[in-house]
Order: sequence, then structure tokens, then C-alpha cells
Amino acid sequence: MRKEKYVAYVSTYTMGDNYGIKIYDVDMKQGRLLEKDQVKITNSSYVTISHNGRYLYSITDFGVESYRILEDGTLKVINHGSINGMRGCYLSTDYEDRYLFVAGYHDGKITVLRLREDGGIGKIVDEIYHKGLGSIAERNFRPHVNCVKMTRDNKYLMAADLGMDHTDVYKFDHKTGKLKPIDVIRSDIESAPRHIKMSKDGKFVYIVHELKNYIDVYKYEDLGNAPEFTKIQTISTLNKYHAGGSAASALNFSEDEQYLVSSNAGDNSVIVYNINRKSGELTKNFCLPISGDYPKDAALFPDNKHLVSLNHETNTMTFFNVDLKKGLLVMNGKEMKIDQPNCIIFHKLEGEKKTEGGE
Repeated sequence: MRKEKYVAYVSTYTMGDNYGIKIYDVDMKQGRLLEKDQVKITNSSYVTISHNGRYLYSITDFGVESYRILEDGTLKVINHGSINGMRGCYLSTDYEDRYLFVAGYHDGKITVLRLREDGGIGKIVDEIYHKGLGSIAERNFRPHVNCVKMTRDNKYLMAADLGMDHTDVYKFDHKTGKLKPIDVIRSDIESAPRHIKMSKDGKFVYIVHELKNYIDVYKYEDLGNAPEFTKIQTISTLNKYHAGGSAASALNFSEDEQYLVSSNAGDNSVIVYNINRKSGELTKNFCLPISGDYPKDAALFPDNKHLVSLNHETNTMTFFNVDLKKGLLVMNGKEMKIDQPNCIIFHKLEGEKKTEGGE
């Protein structure tokens, strides 16, 4: 039986290093990443993979850039496109891979770009600036769009606005690429909704809140002409004993979607939840330290036996062996040096099995 092969893509800021995307072979048995290649791109704050598994898209200082994923997992540039605004912080595609959505933290903007048949980036088809005044406290006083994600039925775009403490929901016109406001998912004041994940069956939405360190779980239904989001759970990303000034960061499913992973800066911990696939609710498996500063992203390896933490301020990735039945996390070897890592994606090579790609 042929072994499944994976690569991992890690996006980084490029302060003195021009290579913003690092590519690694995944050693599943040892739970480590092996340096494979790197891509010249400025300040890759986030990357995503198309749902057909063929293309990778990245934020860059100049807008967005598209790449073809080659058979061995390396990347070949297709083209780049402007987003007509400040550098984005997150991007995702619709479930037909016809459009690319970009979130703008700095200017509170959503940009919609058409995608070409070859995976390249086409023209801007819509631009929406969030407006309003949030709580007058530190950075939360104006719109900061931090995440954009389509519902699994490909009907509505959810946009987490960290500055305004709510998630705007838009009806999406697949012919024109235009967005129309249709609903708002409201969060607590100064909670700062940061990232969104939706279960593969399309029934549940998970929103992590940066400043109040919790995840809200919603049941989703399409009522025909409008979506309905019903909150079913709020659960902390921290232990009862934790460091002050903590901020929740990552949100990643395990490949089999039995677990959800988040991380906490300040507390410098990673939390893994068990997912009840029937009810959508979460239960804490463990919340433990990651031996680094500001874990901006953390993810389980596809085998659920290992975990990696991307420690943005200590410029490292730390690796752990995981026992999810016992709730144990044990450090696995030395830290790996990497400048200002932002996010990680594991990708199964096409020769092994078709990959669904971005979530």
C-alpha cells in the first residue's frame, strides 16, 4: 500500500527575508517538517488552497498572488492582482473556485476578484468598505475585517469584523460577483471575532474571539432567501488558570474533523477540542503550553498524532507528540527557526488522492 504524501505551506512576513512562503515535506512518522523549497513573495500574511486542490493563493504587499501546485507540491507562479487597497490579512475562495475573497484588516474592506479558468487572478468585481464606530478602546474603534468565508452551500459570505464585534453576512451573486448585506451575527462588545470555520456538512459555524478568548458555535440553516444562525454554545479557549492579557488566535480543524484547534497569545498555549459531529458542540481535550511566544497558528498533523505551533514572536515552530485519548502533549525534538510565521496548511499531494484544499 502506497504511503500518503503531504507537503506543508507556511506563510511568513519578510523582514529581511524575501521568501514569504516556505514549503516543507511532511514526515508523518516522526512528526516533523523537512525543508523543501521557498517562494519569493513579500509579507505573505495568509495563504489558502482552492477547493479543487490545484492552486494556492497568497496575500502579498502588492495585493494577491496565485500559484499552480505542481505534482511534488512546489509552486509555480501564475500571476498577481491588485486589491485596490491596503494589504489584506486573509483570503478564501468560493466552493466553485470562481471567485477570491480578500479581507482587509487595515482598511476594513472586502474585495471580490474573479478567478480565471487556469487559476489565475482576474478583475475586481466588488469592493465593500465596512463602516461604523466600535468601542473606543485601543484598536477596536473602527472596522477591521479579519476573515471572509463562504457558507458550505456557497450562498452566503461571512465576514468577521474584529473592530466592530460582529460578523456581517452577505448574499452572493455568482453571476456578477456582487455582495448584498443580508444578516449580522453579533458578538459581545470588545470580544473581537477573528476567524471563522464551518463544518464540512455545512451545519455548524465556529467563530473564535481574540480579545475575550472564546469560541461561539452556531447552527446554520438556509431558509430559502435568508440564512439563520442559532447560537448553541460559547466555550473558552483558556484554562481557568491562565496568563493575563491573552488573545485567541488560530482556528483549524483536524483533517478528519473530529477535533478543532485554537491557540492563545500571552498565555502561549494551544487548545484542542473534541467535536460532537451530531450536535456541533465542543468539549475541551487539553490546553497546554507550546514553548514559544505568540502562537499565531497551530495545527494537528493529518494523522492526529502530532501538532505544530507557529510562534510568531520567537520566530520558531515547535513540534509535539499528541495523545488525544489521554489529553497529552509532549515536545517532539528541537524547535525550528523561521522568521515571523503566520499560518500553515497541510496539503495531500494529488498523486496520492484528490485534496479538497481550503476549508
